[in-house]
Amino acid sequence: MDADQVTALRILLGSSPWLQRTRSFARTLRGCASRTAGGLLIVGTPDEEPWHLAAHLGEESRLAGVPGLAPTLVRWAPPPGGPPHLRVGMSRLEEARRGETLFVVSPDAAPPPLLERVHDARRVGATILALDQGDPELDEMAHEYLSVAAELAPLSFSAAQHLVSAAVGEPAQERAGMRTRLARLLDAITGPQAGD
Repeated sequence: MDADQVTALRILLGSSPWLQRTRSFARTLRGCASRTAGGLLIVGTPDEEPWHLAAHLGEESRLAGVPGLAPTLVRWAPPPGGPPHLRVGMSRLEEARRGETLFVVSPDAAPPPLLERVHDARRVGATILALDQGDPELDEMAHEYLSVAAELAPLSFSAAQHLVSAAVGEPAQERAGMRTRLARLLDAITGPQAGD
């Protein structure tokens, strides 16, 4: 999907709440990711890696001049001889820390090993964002999520990814959502909880 197609999709969705939802989620992503250069980790499922979304976010990072938007693609089975940016494995999630953002892109229900890693990352203070198609377990762990259920949404999961990546390059005009602000405040006051 190129820039003209994204613009056409935005026009078609102009009166729909989906355009605002994707923009709101993108603002949250931009606000979280811009805190730490190299601190945006993006991961998918073993069968669906979000390499295309990662590439778009990298381009938006460059165009917007926001280094924190350039994601690190975390892969389930990285090729040993590939370039360094394609060799980051799941062990990187074990190193996640406060100030970093874990962006989970999951077109299917997140498998238990992924949910465990998300839980661990949240427990140590990483911000969790999720883009999925209706995954209550993943959404429950996320500080902010955008659920694009196939049977309910007027747009595809792929189109939602393009809308988010296009909107993330736009300057933030509104503050983060109430749920995100409250989660950050609680984490700051109480520290990471073992039972989170």
